[in-house]
Amino acid sequence: MKGSEKAGAKPAAREESLGESVRWLALMVLAVVAVRSLVFEPFNIPSGSMIPTLQIGDFVLVSKSSYGYSRFSFPFSPNLFNGRIMGSEPHRGDVAVFRFTQNTSVDYIKRIVGLPGDHIQMTGGKLFLNGIEVPRTSLGHYEVVDENNRLLSGDRYRETLPGSAGRPPVEHDILKLTDEGFANDTPEYVVPQGYFFAMGDDRDDSADSRFQGDGPDDLGYVPMQNLVGRAPLVLFSMDLRHPAWQFWYWPVEIRWNRFLHPVT
Repeated sequence: MKGSEKAGAKPAAREESLGESVRWLALMVLAVVAVRSLVFEPFNIPSGSMIPTLQIGDFVLVSKSSYGYSRFSFPFSPNLFNGRIMGSEPHRGDVAVFRFTQNTSVDYIKRIVGLPGDHIQMTGGKLFLNGIEVPRTSLGHYEVVDENNRLLSGDRYRETLPGSAGRPPVEHDILKLTDEGFANDTPEYVVPQGYFFAMGDDRDDSADSRFQGDGPDDLGYVPMQNLVGRAPLVLFSMDLRHPAWQFWYWPVEIRWNRFLHPVT
């Protein structure tokens, strides 16, 4: 009888152990989803539109709480509510991740240069904000290869955007390849309420809010609801010149100077 009791206890113990494992696994999944949805989420930079601030192969940390939460803060963007919860307006000069206006399953990262009511215009390759030219200082020649293996050769400038909501001006670097073309001589844009105006720091190789049409690549004004979060930090960066499976190249492809590099 004792033997039968012992024999009968083993399946119960196994079931209890399996149940505990499932519960722990469920809790871990919930914790990961909560952190990625509400706190921080890593993003990879696949293109050169934010050069020189962000390099192709950078992995940035995005603060999800910076602007409050919308349905785009959560995995698969469930249509649970409209607008933002605990929302706050972004600041001029922020580098932000948001959902593409033409396809909200796609993440974009750009710099916010215009807020509701701002007047934005490019004239002769220079940025004007509310009728005043945004100051910039030349930092000399700059060359880099983009994601399509094209050489981008131009001039690097230190631009100073005026602050917003009492914050100081924001200094950041931009790349200028030319002063020609539509993107350098635009009409004046007036940012509507509930929207912002985003531009890439690689000013001549960025599909951004200067493009207002109905084309598949036109961004236009971005609704505040599309904001995902602010990118304050590069976690690490890899050159990615070789396929990922060639792991023996990883040590030489890591850009050690960009480890925990602040995004400004």
